[in-house]
Amino acid sequence: MNVTSTVMISMARRFEARPERVFEAWVKPELMKKWLFTSESTNKTVNNDPRIGGVWEIVDHRNGVEYRAAGEYQEVRRPHKLVFTFEMPQFNEATDIVRVTISEVREAAEMLFTQEIVIPHEEGWTDEDVNKALEEYGAQTEQGWALMFEKLKQLVENDK
Repeated sequence: MNVTSTVMISMARRFEARPERVFEAWVKPELMKKWLFTSESTNKTVNNDPRIGGVWEIVDHRNGVEYRAAGEYQEVRRPHKLVFTFEMPQFNEATDIVRVTISEVREAAEMLFTQEIVIPHEEGWTDEDVNKALEEYGAQTEQGWALMFEKLKQLVENDK
């Protein structure tokens, strides 16, 4: 039996754009390619089927290495909510859950993002090791999304 722990990150962002525009950036492959993960120049494959049970995938190619992120949609409510699984099989077999809620507030879009991160334990980990891993995974994941959300902001606010 594999032992795991989970950590939840939560982030909120405001965009000077319609909720529909933000939602489309999450689901249209040609828009996803521009902001999700690294950049349009390194995102080599982007596939998306935004419906319950539909799958999504991005393959990013950097420094001679391919990084694959993929998952399956659990909930899709245009233009306000997405819930999907998130996996990066080259790192581990864990499946995270991502929730994106987009609301209209004073002619802008407010996005609430949460990710439940599953962290597989390594053999022999102490409670201290687990706590350190939870902190590091959470901080690194939040930092990565913060960079992506800056690109998302530029995309939805500049390409109106």
